[in-house]
Amino acid sequence: MSNFINHKEVFGESFLLESAKAENLYFGYAKDLPVIDYHNHLEPDVIAKNQNFRSPAAIWLDGDHYKWRAMRNFGVQEKFISGSASDEEKFQQWAEVVPYTLRNPLFHWTHLELKNPFGITEYLSGKNSDAVYSKMNDALQSDPFRPQQLLQHFNVETLCTTDDPSDSLEFHQAIKESDFTIGVFPAFRPDAYIAFTDGRAYRNNLQKLEIASGISIRSASDLLEALQLRINYFHAHGARISDHGFEFFPDTEKWNDTLDKEFREFLSGDRKTFSDPGALSGYLLKELCRMYAAKGWVQQFHVGATRNNNSKMLNKIGVNAGYDAIGESYFAQRMSIMFDELNASDQLAKTIIYTLNPTLNEVLATMAGNFNEEGIKGKVQFGAAWWFLDQLDGMEKQMNAVSNLGLISTFIGMLTDSRSFLSFSRHEYFRRLLCNMFGSEMERGLLPNDEEWVGKIIRDICYYNTKNYFGF
Repeated sequence: MSNFINHKEVFGESFLLESAKAENLYFGYAKDLPVIDYHNHLEPDVIAKNQNFRSPAAIWLDGDHYKWRAMRNFGVQEKFISGSASDEEKFQQWAEVVPYTLRNPLFHWTHLELKNPFGITEYLSGKNSDAVYSKMNDALQSDPFRPQQLLQHFNVETLCTTDDPSDSLEFHQAIKESDFTIGVFPAFRPDAYIAFTDGRAYRNNLQKLEIASGISIRSASDLLEALQLRINYFHAHGARISDHGFEFFPDTEKWNDTLDKEFREFLSGDRKTFSDPGALSGYLLKELCRMYAAKGWVQQFHVGATRNNNSKMLNKIGVNAGYDAIGESYFAQRMSIMFDELNASDQLAKTIIYTLNPTLNEVLATMAGNFNEEGIKGKVQFGAAWWFLDQLDGMEKQMNAVSNLGLISTFIGMLTDSRSFLSFSRHEYFRRLLCNMFGSEMERGLLPNDEEWVGKIIRDICYYNTKNYFGF
């Protein structure tokens, strides 16, 4: 008999699969495909060192701002969220909240992650918290639950971390030189060097880049030279992807000689402030995009978040703590202008656009169709539902926009965008939803009653399009 008090079994094998055709597509074509997770925030040192996690809280709660937001919504004291409470106490508080997350994606994710890999098939609550914690903790101290073994368990073939240009990439190199067979590649994320609001913090960031590149940065051209050297370094260490996050997509046409001179004076200390960081960001971004194209990289743009909205908690906890939201800025026209200029000179790299604002789904799905190229399927992609939107409704709306306004058959599918080694269940979640969408339309006569035909499209979206697009 189970030690758990709550005996109702968690989601079964047909979870999200609402028809026989959906089940056939999932189990016959999607379920066992490898995972290429081309955008996440896993820490390469954790992968390289491959040490056991200290507790369930360490792998499941630390830094998880999705769970943190839910706990705050429920009125949990901050000491049990990001504060000084013990791992056991934090886990207990989360377990008390879980039954009240119904209809939030956390309810699904939580139980999928308990089921796979821990084999826990009962709903979590405060009543069975101690038993669940104990079972997870025992598992986490065993070899199959170390970071590298978990990645193998989830059938990960390739993953890309998100890395600062000044990073040494020593842990990526250590992984490459080990006998670990999964490809772990860096992705170039230069946000700290091309956008700023705090001049002092920005100068501190540039000092890190100077050390890494060996370039004394006294002008915008020096900064670009330093970034080019780091791109070369990242490329030599296997990087084939860049990533940018913007609250407001910059104007790439404003930079001029006057601003260039002012920026030099700002860097030298003759000016305390710089009048137009947005113009600088736009100029640097466009030049970086040319560098990416020359390397044959894929560039990613994440746009539409408003970050660190709660200044009181920002000062107390710091960034990435669960105080971000969907933004309302419109950016498509600026993006189109930049894409068109790069495309005209054959310097537009493969591009993925993500929006956190779902009202722009159709805007960006049509934008993607303007800049395709002979011989490349879906060169510019409207990327997977992101952050607040990577749940059933958000993913379905994103895929409907791609289907209606482009070709979902060329879509490169799902990613985790996560710091958690357990979040690979999101690929399963996506694949189940995808198969259910296609299976439902087969049942209704809207798609051919041909599982082999439709199944090939499913396999492409889940794996083969991604593999061919990136060429890892």
